[in-house]
Amino acid sequence: MAFHSIEKENWDRREYFDHYFTAVPCTYSMTVKLDVTHLVNSGERFYPAMLYCLSKAVNRHQQFKMTWDQEKGLGWYDMVHPSYTIFHPDTETFSCLWTPYQEEYSLFRKAYEEDQVKYGDIHRFLSRTDTPANTFSVSMIPWESFDGFNLNLQNGYDYLPPIFTMGRYREENGKILLPLSIQVHHAVCDGFHVCRLVKDLREILEEKFWEEL
Repeated sequence: MAFHSIEKENWDRREYFDHYFTAVPCTYSMTVKLDVTHLVNSGERFYPAMLYCLSKAVNRHQQFKMTWDQEKGLGWYDMVHPSYTIFHPDTETFSCLWTPYQEEYSLFRKAYEEDQVKYGDIHRFLSRTDTPANTFSVSMIPWESFDGFNLNLQNGYDYLPPIFTMGRYREENGKILLPLSIQVHHAVCDGFHVCRLVKDLREILEEKFWEEL
């Protein structure tokens, strides 16, 4: 992984970053509905497929790969990986696990399945202890759909990576729609960037990438 430092003095977003990080600290969330009809009807495993879609879209844009280095320097990674939750029905708890993003879905799904075998039964908050710095968070609430979802983070005004939360998909007017909440920091990501990401997600879902298997 490569970390690209940003020299704020020459950064075209400096004024906006300073405003939304220091003057008026601001995070926000947006909930959208994605058409996952083709994916659900394909019979492909839903969770790893959506993790792949999110990762593919996120890695296209610098705004969603922003974070701090160990010296609190601002910058972005050339690639980020999904850190996601898995549920344990026996204890009604969850664990956080990550799988390295692969550009080919077949390779990503294989790595995901291997991680489930190796770490899926470990009942700890971090089932895999080697989580790298270049990850973004994904979770799913498959028991209920929602029209809005918001996380309240005590230290959220210092947290720059995006956070994604999926709900239960349901049929509406002949389509199967998935609620997706996207939480971001306004210092690095505007509404335009979120909307572009959603557009990418919709296009990726229409590509039927799973048909390569």
